[in-house]
Amino acid sequence: MGTATTAPTLPLKVALVTANGSDSAAGTEATGGSYARKNLTVGAAASGATSNSADLVWSGMPAGTFVGVEIWDSAGTPVRLWYGALAASRTVLAGDEIKITAGSLSFALQ
Repeated sequence: MGTATTAPTLPLKVALVTANGSDSAAGTEATGGSYARKNLTVGAAASGATSNSADLVWSGMPAGTFVGVEIWDSAGTPVRLWYGALAASRTVLAGDEIKITAGSLSFALQ
């Protein structure tokens, strides 16, 4: 009757990508500068949807154009749970900041 499922290992992490992934492959994650995945906190779901409950801020970014985000768990071998394109790509210079304000990163079950 299918495969057993397990809950993701918390905390969930948000990654920025320079090339979006697909259902079968992860995107190209940012590297360099002070970039690191950020912990994700979400509010209670309503009608199958939720969003980030706190700002996500990456400072000291490497130069590049960032086109999407991916959500990963924190397992020893992390599992990618969600991915998606940003509404508008963000081009930054080395040392710049990228900020996703609370409520701007939303997730919905369809």
